[in-house]
Amino acid sequence: MDAARGTTALAEATIGGPVLRWSSRTRTIAGIEAELARIWTSAPLTTTGADGAPERHVAARTSVMNLVVIARRPEIAEHASAVIRNLAGRHPSRTLVVSSADPDGPSWLDAHIQAHCVLPRPDAAETCAELIELTAGGESGRHVGAIVAPLLIHDLPVTLWWPGDPPLASPQALDLLAMSDRLVVDGSAWSGDGLDRLAALAAIVADRNLGDGHLAVSDFAMLRQSRWREAIASSFDRPELRPYLGGITRITVRYAAHPGAGVSGTNVIKPLYHVAWLASRLGMSVVEPLRPTKPGHMSGAEHPDIGAPVDGVLRAGRRRVPTHLVPVESTMPPGTTLAVELTATRGPGSLDVAVTAEAEAVMVRSSLGGRALPVRRFMAPRRTEVELLAETVESVGRDPVAIAALVMAAELAATG
Repeated sequence: MDAARGTTALAEATIGGPVLRWSSRTRTIAGIEAELARIWTSAPLTTTGADGAPERHVAARTSVMNLVVIARRPEIAEHASAVIRNLAGRHPSRTLVVSSADPDGPSWLDAHIQAHCVLPRPDAAETCAELIELTAGGESGRHVGAIVAPLLIHDLPVTLWWPGDPPLASPQALDLLAMSDRLVVDGSAWSGDGLDRLAALAAIVADRNLGDGHLAVSDFAMLRQSRWREAIASSFDRPELRPYLGGITRITVRYAAHPGAGVSGTNVIKPLYHVAWLASRLGMSVVEPLRPTKPGHMSGAEHPDIGAPVDGVLRAGRRRVPTHLVPVESTMPPGTTLAVELTATRGPGSLDVAVTAEAEAVMVRSSLGGRALPVRRFMAPRRTEVELLAETVESVGRDPVAIAALVMAAELAATG
């Protein structure tokens, strides 16, 4: 028998909390399509109140988009499903969480089809979304695009979320990207220093054949930095400091590293994005891409066991702007930005800015001509993955600022 009979849950809903209303399994694409149709024809349209009388109508399917998650490991799939369930009421979608297994074995498929519903308020109908957790083995697992395509709701946008280490230049990835409107990644989670995948991501943005030339890209690593960017910009909002914005002469970003990381063992995507955003917004160009500091030229704050700083040079008009990414031994997760430091000059005057962050706030410390200015503290808590994913699915079209920063980051990290 292809599909087990679906079960309908009549659990009482709590306002704003997702409730599982339908669950079934199947082993074929045709079975998945049949189960999706059966959800809305077999599920009761009412729930039962405490007195046994029918109450609130359960809404029919409510989809505004397709969300496809490619999870290369079971733990990634479980985590992604948990994040998506928390979006059911805010952004109802048909979601496919696709995993591959046993690539050299026989072809097989196992799918768990669910309907999760959310009650927005006591007097409203529930809004429901479909979640399909699908594992493919053998030949099926090597052609994920062929599995995904028939399960998409036509005429709705497709967001492709690829957690972990996506093989962005692979034929499998290109097939999926061709049917997508937006790609979502987290560059800070890539293995190694992350630079190879950064180059592949920049190439995807430049490829006019993908997504009919309109493929948008969202990187959680860049989205997380919005609170940093606001704080850095605020460093120059006082009238007497604004002229220094055009006189930046040095950029240094310090980031967390752990002993044993070696030369390229720490992901540097987040610190690199800080520099790239600044350079792209200020119209700078790359003179010398980032390269490891030569032995014997490291400052006393670093140790070779955590990797060497990397140095590069930007150009702003006629001015050369030395740029440094500096690893610092820290208990924070590797690659976490610890400080963004800027030096700017105007005539004989000099402005030094240091921006740091903690869980709930970002601090800006500045000195002008050696005189310390009042510390500025901005309340801006770190955002959760649920919040980041919600922002990406709410986005429309390409973000030119993000694209410019991504392209600049790839130029800074050029290995040619």
